[in-house]
Amino acid sequence: MAQDVNPSSARADAPPIRMLGDRLLVRLDAESAERRSAAGIVIPATAAVGRKLAWGRVAATGHSVRQVTVGDTVLFDPEDRGEVELEGIAYVLLREKELHAVARPEAAGEGTGLYL
Repeated sequence: MAQDVNPSSARADAPPIRMLGDRLLVRLDAESAERRSAAGIVIPATAAVGRKLAWGRVAATGHSVRQVTVGDTVLFDPEDRGEVELEGIAYVLLREKELHAVARPEAAGEGTGLYL
Protein backbone atom coordinates (compact mmCIF):
# COMPACT_ATOMS: atom_id res chain seq x y z
CA MET A 1 0.00 0.00 0.00
CA ALA A 2 1.54 3.31 -1.12
CA GLN A 3 1.55 6.10 1.41
CA ASP A 4 1.62 9.83 0.62
CA VAL A 5 4.74 11.17 2.30
CA ASN A 6 5.51 14.88 2.46
CA PRO A 7 9.29 15.47 2.59
CA SER A 8 8.86 18.23 5.16
CA SER A 9 6.85 15.93 7.45
CA ALA A 10 9.92 13.76 8.07
CA ARG A 11 11.50 16.58 10.09
CA ALA A 12 10.70 16.74 13.80
CA ASP A 13 10.16 20.51 13.67
CA ALA A 14 7.94 20.39 10.56
CA PRO A 15 4.53 22.09 10.81
CA PRO A 16 1.41 19.89 10.80
CA ILE A 17 0.38 20.89 7.29
CA ARG A 18 0.93 19.76 3.71
CA MET A 19 1.33 22.57 1.19
CA LEU A 20 -0.23 22.32 -2.26
CA GLY A 21 0.99 23.41 -5.70
CA ASP A 22 3.58 26.18 -5.73
CA ARG A 23 2.82 27.35 -2.18
CA LEU A 24 5.40 27.92 0.53
CA LEU A 25 5.04 28.14 4.29
CA VAL A 26 7.66 30.57 5.62
CA ARG A 27 8.56 31.40 9.21
CA LEU A 28 9.75 34.98 9.65
CA ASP A 29 13.21 35.53 11.05
CA ALA A 30 13.17 37.16 14.49
CA GLU A 31 15.24 39.99 13.02
CA SER A 32 12.35 40.86 10.68
CA ALA A 33 10.13 41.77 13.61
CA GLU A 34 12.39 44.38 15.18
CA ARG A 35 15.54 46.10 14.06
CA ARG A 36 18.09 48.41 15.64
CA SER A 37 19.39 51.70 14.32
CA ALA A 38 23.11 52.38 14.14
CA ALA A 39 22.78 54.19 17.50
CA GLY A 40 21.19 51.09 19.11
CA ILE A 41 17.59 52.35 19.19
CA VAL A 42 15.05 49.53 18.76
CA ILE A 43 12.67 50.14 15.84
CA PRO A 44 9.50 48.02 16.20
CA ALA A 45 8.00 46.15 13.24
CA THR A 46 4.94 48.43 13.39
CA ALA A 47 7.00 51.57 12.68
CA ALA A 48 6.16 53.19 9.35
CA VAL A 49 9.13 52.89 7.01
CA GLY A 50 9.58 52.61 3.27
CA ARG A 51 8.92 49.32 1.56
CA LYS A 52 11.24 46.89 3.33
CA LEU A 53 11.73 43.29 2.27
CA ALA A 54 11.82 40.55 4.91
CA TRP A 55 13.81 37.34 5.40
CA GLY A 56 12.23 34.07 6.44
CA ARG A 57 12.98 30.35 6.57
CA VAL A 58 10.98 27.89 4.45
CA ALA A 59 9.12 25.46 6.72
CA ALA A 60 7.13 23.52 4.09
CA THR A 61 6.76 23.45 0.29
CA GLY A 62 4.13 22.31 -2.17
CA HIS A 63 4.82 19.60 -4.75
CA SER A 64 5.26 22.12 -7.63
CA VAL A 65 7.96 24.21 -5.93
CA ARG A 66 11.16 23.81 -7.93
CA GLN A 67 13.76 26.34 -6.79
CA VAL A 68 13.64 26.29 -2.99
CA THR A 69 13.65 23.56 -0.37
CA VAL A 70 12.69 23.30 3.28
CA GLY A 71 15.25 25.15 5.38
CA ASP A 72 16.20 27.74 2.73
CA THR A 73 16.28 31.39 3.80
CA VAL A 74 14.22 33.49 1.39
CA LEU A 75 13.64 37.20 0.74
CA PHE A 76 10.10 38.44 0.07
CA ASP A 77 7.82 41.48 0.33
CA PRO A 78 5.97 41.29 3.67
CA GLU A 79 3.06 43.32 2.23
CA ASP A 80 2.19 40.54 -0.26
CA ARG A 81 1.45 37.80 2.23
CA GLY A 82 -1.18 35.86 4.07
CA GLU A 83 -0.53 34.77 7.64
CA VAL A 84 -1.48 31.63 9.54
CA GLU A 85 -0.73 30.41 13.05
CA LEU A 86 -0.01 26.70 13.58
CA GLU A 87 0.70 25.27 17.02
CA GLY A 88 1.37 28.78 18.35
CA ILE A 89 3.89 29.68 15.65
CA ALA A 90 3.14 32.40 13.08
CA TYR A 91 3.87 31.58 9.43
CA VAL A 92 3.52 33.41 6.13
CA LEU A 93 1.89 31.82 3.08
CA LEU A 94 3.55 32.66 -0.25
CA ARG A 95 3.73 31.45 -3.82
CA GLU A 96 7.16 30.58 -5.16
CA LYS A 97 6.95 33.41 -7.73
CA GLU A 98 6.56 35.97 -4.89
CA LEU A 99 10.11 35.33 -3.68
CA HIS A 100 12.80 37.84 -4.60
CA ALA A 101 15.89 35.82 -3.64
CA VAL A 102 17.23 32.78 -1.80
CA ALA A 103 20.24 33.11 0.51
CA ARG A 104 23.10 30.92 -0.56
CA PRO A 105 24.29 28.57 2.20
CA GLU A 106 27.48 29.73 3.84
CA ALA A 107 30.49 28.16 2.23
CA ALA A 108 33.85 27.71 3.93
CA GLY A 109 35.85 30.91 3.54
CA GLU A 110 32.98 32.81 1.87
CA GLY A 111 30.34 35.17 3.18
CA THR A 112 26.64 34.68 2.65
CA GLY A 113 25.55 35.73 -0.83
CA LEU A 114 22.34 35.72 -2.81
CA TYR A 115 21.30 34.16 -6.06
CA LEU A 116 18.25 35.27 -7.98
